[in-house]
Amino acid sequence: MTPPLTWFLLLSAALFSVGTYGLLTRRNAIAILLSIEIMANAVNINLVAFSRCLGDLAGQVFTLFAISLTVAEVVIGLAIVVLLYRDRDDVRADLADRMRG
Repeated sequence: MTPPLTWFLLLSAALFSVGTYGLLTRRNAIAILLSIEIMANAVNINLVAFSRCLGDLAGQVFTLFAISLTVAEVVIGLAIVVLLYRDRDDVRADLADRMRG
């Protein structure tokens, strides 16, 4: 028995809500990046669920591209976090505006 589409949509909505909450309430840059990653995974779940429901592979292909873009975003974000830590010895996001130069 395969789970219905509604279960995937509820899971995706829950993950997106948790990611949004984390994005809005956290000050740590790594926690913010993790929240963005959770939100991106919620979108990917939606794409794959609708792709399976419609019987089309386009959503799954688009998900693969979205995952590769998310990996690139994480690499750049972690590079910024490392630079922030080297400069300020802290990874709070509110200190990042002081890095301008």
